[in-house]
Amino acid sequence: MNDLVLALGLAQPLVSKHLRVLRAVGLVESRGLGKQRIYRLMGHGLKPIHDWVKSYEESWSQRFDRMDTVLAELKEMEDGGNGQ
Repeated sequence: MNDLVLALGLAQPLVSKHLRVLRAVGLVESRGLGKQRIYRLMGHGLKPIHDWVKSYEESWSQRFDRMDTVLAELKEMEDGGNGQ
């Protein structure tokens, strides 16, 4: 866990709390190895989340494309208004 604490820059109790929640919902599993706990990501637990997000991917892509167009138009108007 010390590696996680260092990598995340969070306090050890907070990392422990998050790992406890992730373990409770089946997203990670842990095993003891001496004084250490080894954590492993359980990818199958993420599949329902992936599937849900995937169902919105096309809609989000279309909206971001429209936003890109609007931002480009606004930038053109701004640049044209400044004599550039």
